Amino acid sequence: MIDYAVVGSGIGGSTIAAYLQAKGFKTVLFEKEPYLGGCSSTFKRHGYKYNTGATTLVGYEEGHPVKQMFDAVGFTPTLIQTDPAITVIQNGKTTPRYQNLDLFLEALQANYPHAQHNTFWHMVYEINQSFYKVQGYYYSNRSILKNILSLLSYLPLALKFRKCLYTNALQFISGIYKDLDDEYLKFLEAQVLIVAQAPLKEINFLTAALALGYTFNKTYYVPGGFSRLFDGLTASIEMMKRSTPVEKIIKQDDHYLVCTSKEVYSTRNVILNTTMFNSDTLFENPQIKGYYQSYEKLNNHQSSFMLYMTIKSNADFAHHYQLIQDNTYPYTLSNALFVSFSDKDDNELAPKGHYSVTVSIHTDTRYWENNETYKMQKESLKNELIKSVCDILDIKKEQIVDQFAATPKTFARYINRAQLGGNPITMKNFLPKLPSNDTPIEGLYHVGDTVYAAQGWPGVMIGVQNLIKVMHV
Repeated sequence: MIDYAVVGSGIGGSTIAAYLQAKGFKTVLFEKEPYLGGCSSTFKRHGYKYNTGATTLVGYEEGHPVKQMFDAVGFTPTLIQTDPAITVIQNGKTTPRYQNLDLFLEALQANYPHAQHNTFWHMVYEINQSFYKVQGYYYSNRSILKNILSLLSYLPLALKFRKCLYTNALQFISGIYKDLDDEYLKFLEAQVLIVAQAPLKEINFLTAALALGYTFNKTYYVPGGFSRLFDGLTASIEMMKRSTPVEKIIKQDDHYLVCTSKEVYSTRNVILNTTMFNSDTLFENPQIKGYYQSYEKLNNHQSSFMLYMTIKSNADFAHHYQLIQDNTYPYTLSNALFVSFSDKDDNELAPKGHYSVTVSIHTDTRYWENNETYKMQKESLKNELIKSVCDILDIKKEQIVDQFAATPKTFARYINRAQLGGNPITMKNFLPKLPSNDTPIEGLYHVGDTVYAAQGWPGVMIGVQNLIKVMHV
């Protein structure tokens, strides 16, 4: 009998599986694809390597959840600190998001002069620095009583951040700046959307401050691509099942049967690193199906359109750019591109003299459901993104040696999820409406970006830490 079966090797699944293995539990990790990481994996196509989606690592520093969990597993990753974390380019203005607040404010004031910058950004900086120092809270959905008790654990956090916890972010920022310039607002919105996965008008100011302030933390580039990091993180797991999709899970009286096309595994506990919005398809048990279906209303259908390129160039590029234009791109939800380049000396991810480039933009899964227009839309948007990247970053078309795109349908085919970016913490789905890492069903748990706490490396790792608390392991 297995102690824990973990389905899905994304950030949450790989981390909790490695942790349970390190604690001596008999653990099996299932992954549909041959590579680990899900949305944060690395894949090979046309002879070149690409990071699938996530291209930055943040939270690997003392007192932060990524470092805490890696230490708990006994894993020390190979990383390159990147500063500035992002180089923002808007209307010909280049603003590096330095970790140092004063350096960033100097660049910001030169491009978007305003008397309130010092007040606002010091507030963002302080919130970001103090947030991770608050400890002791947890979140449970196991029962009504446990839910109430867990919510009471948030009182210290709620009191500390009460001024910005229940205040609309756009209204809060407008109140500070008074005369909020449209160009500067787009500058803020684009950066918030990267982290919070929602616009300012839908989130509270605490969420916005953490999103805007994440570049004040240490951010890293992962040499060799993210799959290399996941391989190291999970190296001690004895029962690693790659290229093994789970077809169904059958609940028994005191255990579960996890069924693949090759074998059936008996396990006391199941941890899903799948989306809440389609996990019901794995089960026939009506109670479990009903539990997952009750959260379908949280599916915002938000996803990503991805452009992948390999370019041949001797130029020097930053690791990460955000390119902001005035108008929203067709078939998308955004006017901003997030562009990531491999390190110039990372010859494992890209051949010498080449760069592996990952470009992402927010879209809606429903924009890609029409089979008659699908190919036209995909080709049109791909070409428009190529033009934007090349024009703004001075890349010649002939330098592109490989290029292709991925839509929400592509992600659904390869990683079993079309919705990407997780479950944003908006004013409408704040606690206690957010699903927890435990469930009312005995032995059934969940990690990932569609459950508590949020998306991204820090958010998912906080969820892993919460899962450990509610499982008492």
